[in-house]
Amino acid sequence: MPQFLMNRKHADGSYTGSKAMEKSGYCGGSFDGIYYPSDDDDDEMVDIAGATLDFSSSDDVPPLSSGPHDEYSGGGRAGSMNGHGPGKLVDPLDDPLPGVGTYEDFNTIDWVREKSKDRDRHREITNNRKQSTLALLISLSDAFSGWLLMLLVGLMAGALAGGIDITAHWLTDMKEGVCLAGFWFNHEHCCWTSNETTFLERDRCPQWQSWAELITGTSEGAFAYIVNYLMYLLWALFFSFLAVTLVRAFAPYACGSGIPEIKTILSGFIIRGYLGKWTLIVKTITLVLAVSSGLSLGKEGPLVHVACCCANILCHLFTKYRKNEAKRREVLSAAAAVGVSVAFGAPIGGVLFSLEEVSYYFPLKTLWRSFFAALVAAFTLRSINPFGNSRLVLFYVEFHAPWHLVELAPFILLGIFGGLWGALFIKANIAWCRIRKTTRLGQYSVTEVLVVTAVTALVAFPNSYTRMSGAELISELFNDCSLLDSSQLCGYKQSNTTSETGVGNSLADRPAGDGVYTALWQLALALIFKILITVITFGMKVPSGLFIPSMAVGAIAGRLLGVGMEQLAYYNHDWFIFRGWCSPGADCITPGLYAMVGAAACLGGVTRMTVSLVVIMFELTGGLEYIVPLMAATMTSKWVADAFGREGIYEAHIRLNGYPFLEPKEEFEHSSLAVDVMRPRRSDPALVTLTQEGMTVGEVEVLVENTHFSGFPVVVSQDSQRLVGFVLRRDLLISIDNARKRQEGVVSASQVFFSEHAPHHAADAPPPLRLRGIMDLSPFTVTDHTPMDITVDIFRKLGLRQCLVTHNGKLLGIITKKDILKHMAQMANRDPDSILFN
Repeated sequence: MPQFLMNRKHADGSYTGSKAMEKSGYCGGSFDGIYYPSDDDDDEMVDIAGATLDFSSSDDVPPLSSGPHDEYSGGGRAGSMNGHGPGKLVDPLDDPLPGVGTYEDFNTIDWVREKSKDRDRHREITNNRKQSTLALLISLSDAFSGWLLMLLVGLMAGALAGGIDITAHWLTDMKEGVCLAGFWFNHEHCCWTSNETTFLERDRCPQWQSWAELITGTSEGAFAYIVNYLMYLLWALFFSFLAVTLVRAFAPYACGSGIPEIKTILSGFIIRGYLGKWTLIVKTITLVLAVSSGLSLGKEGPLVHVACCCANILCHLFTKYRKNEAKRREVLSAAAAVGVSVAFGAPIGGVLFSLEEVSYYFPLKTLWRSFFAALVAAFTLRSINPFGNSRLVLFYVEFHAPWHLVELAPFILLGIFGGLWGALFIKANIAWCRIRKTTRLGQYSVTEVLVVTAVTALVAFPNSYTRMSGAELISELFNDCSLLDSSQLCGYKQSNTTSETGVGNSLADRPAGDGVYTALWQLALALIFKILITVITFGMKVPSGLFIPSMAVGAIAGRLLGVGMEQLAYYNHDWFIFRGWCSPGADCITPGLYAMVGAAACLGGVTRMTVSLVVIMFELTGGLEYIVPLMAATMTSKWVADAFGREGIYEAHIRLNGYPFLEPKEEFEHSSLAVDVMRPRRSDPALVTLTQEGMTVGEVEVLVENTHFSGFPVVVSQDSQRLVGFVLRRDLLISIDNARKRQEGVVSASQVFFSEHAPHHAADAPPPLRLRGIMDLSPFTVTDHTPMDITVDIFRKLGLRQCLVTHNGKLLGIITKKDILKHMAQMANRDPDSILFN
């Protein structure tokens, strides 16, 4: 028998739902005290402490929400309730009721009704604009409000991202020392105005002192090294402790990447508080702290969450977005593009990322507005200039030598490595997160963060390539060596052909010196360390992105391969693969290009991004002429990773957390029919229904009280089972409660009817209660022999929550999104009870 309502009750134990939802701030309740969400109640779940939710219930039906009423009529939905009837006829929706037309937490919106409601609103404004100047101004304001909202989202997200970049850079440098000219200066800014820097030690100046210099007076010797080591460790532990404590105490939703939850929200699921003001404030602060602690994580994924929080908060300034969940999700799709735009300085790549990876519903006007918002955000970030190089791109490269066709082979090899790394990382990370969820480890989130931070700091400090931040490491690996470079990676020997140059101003290939060999083994150790520590770090109770760690792994592997190819070409330029294009003294191989291609391959292997990834990479680096190598590596990594499993890291976390998300990219390949999936099954009790006439208020209340369903089909009679419509539990309770309070004479014996005209009743009988207005007159139906692949497509493309199954117009059962997800899990030999929500 289908069960519609997800049980919510106070529980003493921790609940087994989403990692992002394991929080003491959860509150459960029943309809005994009906909760009416306000327009800006996104923080309700954060402000209440001391209770948890139990999601282990097997109750299994459509989410709570309201059916359409007179204001929402359209597209064949329910029409006006104000019909002509007996004088005593009660219509509970003569005036809009609080709670009707809203959605409960952890439930799915009705996309069709929301779009129908917006069409009615727009049609009314259009029809009225010719009647008066005021109506015309209202119409123009309505048309312009979307663009104004995009402008505000871009400005707010760009300003926050600039602040995050500057503060994170400052705190990261603070682990190693302090600026005497002003503690608020980071290392680079501190030495900018100094006239005492040297060519070999350009990053050292008297104004900047390490902690050893401040404490012991010297920067040389073993004791000074130990002091710097301990201060680095203590600062890292302090930053991570502060981050995890703030998350636990004020906004448990602020942990993690946020992209899996954003994808689920954009598909129509409601998680109140996830995009609220407390989450925004805490995530912004803790993201800076987490990045500064030196953990193997990035800020790019969390910046998407931050931008969506900005958009959700600003939506409350505009009525049409505040009161319509579908319209709000269009804004959130644009905000996801803004997040990537400010994370990488890649506005076009951000729009494509939102379209390819995140959004569930992406109409053409959302594409335009996403582009505009990303443009505004990029301009704002450029004005703030957080990188200090007057450029928008994060890793600007300037490679002088063109790539050759022969190099496609090592580029594809990097693609294979990226695909293998992506598949391995997803399996290992999901296994570790499952251990965290199912064992006592999940109860000690603060301890876990501190232990991982301590291990990271202890291992990272001795190696300069793991000590530096992820962005600095990638920038170093992308760099093309020039005469002015003092980096270890540019420690080549002088050869007899150094006077010769390659193309443009590039240096000819040279034999590797001691500095290069030292850098190579340090990079090899850094690669192993990054691979292992990132698996454990992603998913902890701090804000954690995956873009930069994945790119760092690929960039290290690419640089190692690039240096190897460079030396191979230098010592064997007469081989047939080098003959004709790589002559002695020429600049044949660019190791930095291999690092760039490797970074794209590994990020593609983890996320399965393709088009948006290539565009982000060339926007990120400015290397437009290297699109073909990037495309070859990205597609190869996707094919290789897909051979081990078609899920990217975000889809894998969605499935791990049991979110009700139907993946649009996943094909339904089974031959089952609707009758095989619907509830009730043959051994279940009959489907609980309401009749359009003949039931009393008391009988309806008893029926609702004794069941946990969130909605009920309405039929002509219990004998005929001819379908009339569908009514939701929440609307029933609100309407009956309102009628008892506002209308004299409504008692338990009052007749309830859903038909257009009131049935005949005795003169001395209490007035009947008309509830036709809260009923969905055209619920979506399929026949019992409809193939499930078609049914799944209907659910995906229309965003349905439930669909009724009929045979020759007679009601047989119901299929919910959860039923489909359970069925798909069974077909894939997974635990069907892992679908915890909806």
